[in-house]
Amino acid sequence: MSAGTRRARRSGRTPARRLASAAVVAALCVGLTAASGAAQPQRSAAGITVYAAASLTQAFPVIAPGNTYSFAGSNTLEAQIANGAPADVFASANTSIPAAMYAQGLIEKPVDFTRNTLVIVVPKSNPAGIHSIYDLTKPGVSIDIANSAVPVGSYTLQVWNQMGLTSALMPNVVSQETDVTTVLSKIASNQADAGFVYSTDAETVPTQVTVIPVPAWAQPKVVYAMAVVTKSPNQAAAQAFVNQVLSASGQAVMRKFGFLPLTAPVPAIAAVKPLQTKRGGTVTLTGTNFSGTTSVTIAGVAAMFKVVSSGKIVLTVPPKAKSGAITVTNPNGNAISIKKITIGA
Repeated sequence: MSAGTRRARRSGRTPARRLASAAVVAALCVGLTAASGAAQPQRSAAGITVYAAASLTQAFPVIAPGNTYSFAGSNTLEAQIANGAPADVFASANTSIPAAMYAQGLIEKPVDFTRNTLVIVVPKSNPAGIHSIYDLTKPGVSIDIANSAVPVGSYTLQVWNQMGLTSALMPNVVSQETDVTTVLSKIASNQADAGFVYSTDAETVPTQVTVIPVPAWAQPKVVYAMAVVTKSPNQAAAQAFVNQVLSASGQAVMRKFGFLPLTAPVPAIAAVKPLQTKRGGTVTLTGTNFSGTTSVTIAGVAAMFKVVSSGKIVLTVPPKAKSGAITVTNPNGNAISIKKITIGA
C-alpha cells in the first residue's frame, strides 16, 4: 500500500470520493448559474422604472406593484428623460408632450391609454363660499393652479379661455405649482380658496375637499399617452407594462380610480316623460349610457338631476326653464331629445 493511499484512507477521502464530491460541486455551480440566468429576465420585468404623471400615483402601482415609479409633473419628467434619467416607460397626462418627445427620438411611438376630467376643488369648509367657477372672480378669492407647462395647468387655462374668464381669474391666482398633487394638497390644507385638479385626484381626499364641476361645454379633452423610452435597456419588459395598462385588467384598475376609458359611449335619449310639466316638476328620461353624465339642460338651462342607472335619469325642472329640447351631456358627447318638453307656469 502506498503512502498516498494510506493518507487517503485515514482522511476518509478516497480518489473515488474526491471525484464524486467534485461532480456534486460542479452540478451545484451549473444549477446556480442556470437559476441566476432564469431569474434575470423576471427581475427586469418586475423592476422597470416608470416615469409617470403625478395623477397616476394611485393607479399604476396597483396595476404593476413590482415596478419602480417616479411621479411628478409630466414636463418635469420630460426634462429628466431628456437629460438621461434611467426611465423605461414615460406616461404623460397629455398627448402633446409625448408627441414632442417622439419627434426628438426620446421615446417610441406613444399610445393613448386613458382620459380624465378637470374639476374645481375647495376646502371642505369652503370659507370663500365658492359654488361655481364664476364665484372665483370675486375680489379677494385666492386660486391655486399648476403652471402652464404642466398638463393640468394647461387644461386649466384652456377652460378659462373657453369661458372668457382669464382676465377676471388671473389676478386671483396666488400660486402656480409644479404638479397637480401640490395643488390638491394646498386646497386640502386651506392654503387657498380654490384650485383646479383632475377628478381622480379629488376623489383621493373626499373628506378634505368639495368638488365643483367645470361646465361640461367648457371641459377640455384630457387624454393621457405613454411610450417606451428609446434608450431603455429593458425594452421587452417596458412594452409588457404598456400592454398591461392597455389590457382589460389594467383598464379596469384605471376605472376603479376614476379614470375614463378612451372610447366611452355617448348618451342617447329614448323617451321623455311627461312631455308637459311645470317648473319644479320632475321629468324622467330613459335611454342608454347615462352613467358619467355631467349635465342635463332644458333649452340650455341647467337642471338638477340624478342618474338612477345607466338607462334612467330623473331631473327637476329649474325655475327659469323654458320649453324646448332636453340635452344630456357626458365627457364623450351630447344626447338631445327628439321631442321637446312643454313647460307651463
